[in-house]
Amino acid sequence: MRFAAVLMAAALTAAAPAGAEAGRLQWPLRPVAAVTRGFDAPEPNWTRGHRGVDLAGSAGQTVFASAGGTVVFAGELAGRPLVSVQHPGGLRTSYEPVRPAVRAGQRVDAGTALGVLLDGHPGCPVRACLHWGAMWGPASRADYVDPLALLASTPIVLKPVDGPDRAPHAAAQP
Repeated sequence: MRFAAVLMAAALTAAAPAGAEAGRLQWPLRPVAAVTRGFDAPEPNWTRGHRGVDLAGSAGQTVFASAGGTVVFAGELAGRPLVSVQHPGGLRTSYEPVRPAVRAGQRVDAGTALGVLLDGHPGCPVRACLHWGAMWGPASRADYVDPLALLASTPIVLKPVDGPDRAPHAAAQP
């Protein structure tokens, strides 16, 4: 999953305009918020898990777009207020519970105010938490990823695919 985050960061970088912090994500809350619950990817994708991170905030706090893109949803989904932004390259981020200040179809830049944080996110140990999610690919078969791994402040570390005892791309011996 960490390798997928590196590939997504590379795709965002390729699609980002100049000066967009190399296309990586920005924090959606300011100042930088404490993580109250981390990402817990379900395996397989349809089982229980935590498909994002929860960030401690306060009711009425402004929630910002973590990267430029197009708002694809702003309203209630399953009784929860949510904003979702589609970014170039196939990444989509979601923010809940957020009272939207944007509308579907609206183009946003990184740092655009999406709305305000509301109280009452289930499982939040403080009064208000932002559930921040990221997924790669079409909604019907999206791969959820840890948005923290895509932050501009998170270093990208590439690791070899081949093990230490195998030479990369070694030709098969007869």
